[in-house]
Amino acid sequence: MSTGSPVNSPEKPESTLGKRLRNFLVAIVAIALSVAFFLGLRTETTSASLAKLSEASTPLEVAMTNGKPSLVEFYADWCTVCQKMAPDIAQLETEYADKLNFVMLNVDNTKWLPEMLKYRVDGIPHFVFLKPGGETIAQAIGDQPRTIMASNLEALVTGSSLPYGQSSGQVSKFSAPVAPTPSQDDPRSHGSQVVN
Repeated sequence: MSTGSPVNSPEKPESTLGKRLRNFLVAIVAIALSVAFFLGLRTETTSASLAKLSEASTPLEVAMTNGKPSLVEFYADWCTVCQKMAPDIAQLETEYADKLNFVMLNVDNTKWLPEMLKYRVDGIPHFVFLKPGGETIAQAIGDQPRTIMASNLEALVTGSSLPYGQSSGQVSKFSAPVAPTPSQDDPRSHGSQVVN
């Protein structure tokens, strides 16, 4: 005879709420691990690229005296634009290593403050193109397409005018601790001069 009431079993089934909570927690943990894994790989690759560029960099003192033209890049490890450009700069360095100095100056190192002020670095990456001996030819600021950088480097190596010498792209903002003095070599000057 059936009375219609449930039969008590030795094992109590898990409640629907408990199953949902457990599944929700498993999903959250899986998402968190996936995001951490993706960001970990991404950070490791871009940081390694900037670190490798910095390690392979020609010291500024050597670049000023070895008779080659130079590309000086002001950068920082936290600069997303610098990270984005690192693979292109690494390829260009491989192509031009025997003809050109690649100098990396980290703006977080106060040792480079005089250079930051001299070249009016207020956004990074900030590129300075130098003739052999250190005379400034041009500057470019921010994200530069690889083709534009390659054209500028080819012109620098051959002693020609840089086709894109005063270009600007997306930057990561940076402020040097002291206000710099104006310079004609500054791509932000737009060719204007003050005449007294």
